[in-house]
Amino acid sequence: MISDSVLDLDASATLAAAEAGVDAQRREEVADLVRVLHWADLHADDPQAGPGAVPVSRGGDKLVQLGGEGTPMASELCWAELAIARGTGVVSTENFAADALDLRHRLPLLYEAVLDGVLPVWVARKVAAMSRKLTKGQAGLVDAAVAAAVEQSPGRILSIAEAKVIEADLEGHRARVAEDAAKVGVRLSQPRPGNQVDEIEGEPGTRRVTLKLPAGAALDFDATVDEIADALIDQITAETGDCQLTRGQAEAKAVELLSNPHAAAAFLDQVNEPPPVSPEGEDAPPPLPAPKKKRPATIYLHLTDAVLAGLVPGAVRVEGMGPMLLEQLHELLGNRDITLQPVIDLNQAHSVNGYEHPTLVKERTLLRMLGDAFPHSTNTGYRRLDHDHATAYDPNGPPGQTGDHNDAPLTRKHHRAKTHADYQLHQLGLGTYRWVTPHGLGRLVTTTGTRTFQPIQGPAGSVGEIYYTDRFAELP
Repeated sequence: MISDSVLDLDASATLAAAEAGVDAQRREEVADLVRVLHWADLHADDPQAGPGAVPVSRGGDKLVQLGGEGTPMASELCWAELAIARGTGVVSTENFAADALDLRHRLPLLYEAVLDGVLPVWVARKVAAMSRKLTKGQAGLVDAAVAAAVEQSPGRILSIAEAKVIEADLEGHRARVAEDAAKVGVRLSQPRPGNQVDEIEGEPGTRRVTLKLPAGAALDFDATVDEIADALIDQITAETGDCQLTRGQAEAKAVELLSNPHAAAAFLDQVNEPPPVSPEGEDAPPPLPAPKKKRPATIYLHLTDAVLAGLVPGAVRVEGMGPMLLEQLHELLGNRDITLQPVIDLNQAHSVNGYEHPTLVKERTLLRMLGDAFPHSTNTGYRRLDHDHATAYDPNGPPGQTGDHNDAPLTRKHHRAKTHADYQLHQLGLGTYRWVTPHGLGRLVTTTGTRTFQPIQGPAGSVGEIYYTDRFAELP
């Protein structure tokens, strides 16, 4: 039931209640984690050691290790009763317990961050599950790296964890890469009863084809489909003056062409042949558009010179694809022309007198922020963001208004909210943004994540602020 008191709240009180609700939910999630760990501790004695114990061979209880290396064992059959109390399945409760034990015994820094309310339980559990096959020492490397980033968005935290899991066990990851590489193929989805009328998952007029390809081949196939789709759109536009195909329909027709090599070759020959020369006085048909050159792709690689030279083991992060082994870059880049760009110095700053942010300013800002500068944003597809002036541009204002010091990358929706919904935004420095929402919620966004503050009105209109980082300090 909805409390009548909730319906009586004004906008500011509703926001305060929403913040309090998030804190209460996280407190309960942490309390649940602590209860599950306590249950494991209560059942740490060997059931076979008690009098009259039923032998394991006859189905009797025994100690099992749910977590990774270094976690304590607990009674195998104890989890059924706790699952009933928690209203979940037994396997779900066992998985929860495995994650909790890993956090307490293998990832202590993350466990502390969870208890402090800085890191959501679900994010910490994902890191625990990702690192379970590592040794305890290897898990410690993941723990230290992720703990340094606990105030970042969940997506960025998990990206860091993924890279560190790979770095901590390069040989193990090589084996997984080799195993996965053997599973390539093309698979056609199989219809299931109900698919013809299911409004959510049904496919009455289409079928899915899944291509599982090496990374380099997948990029090449995607680029080829794009090129043919562009040529189809250009051809139809040249012939009719308007193309009614959506992008998805053009891509589907491109794949149809590729499924028939002879038709694809004939189409490409037609597109690539020079336009006909008409005899004098005769009207020639309109020429087909010239084929477009293959669009260049910019791939950002994040790695150290020591890893590149093979002096130390490590992984390389490819934007849009995630962390990879160094040798996987050969497959990714082997058949491409490569132009190396100079290293971008993120400590540099530059300003111009015009409205548009220069390309180098955008690059530096995006590489600093690794995504959207809106509070709590999970956006990491940061090559498609608007570059907004944190302090509004004044056409009649002073020179140098546009630059690193005044560049906030935002998604279009966040940009519109900031522009039209009375948000206050001040860029305090390179990679540091101070937000106050229309109803007074304060957030500080930096390269390490989003922090909460309470704006306080001081004497003569001055503004101070109190920051909140240790939200669950009173938890047992």
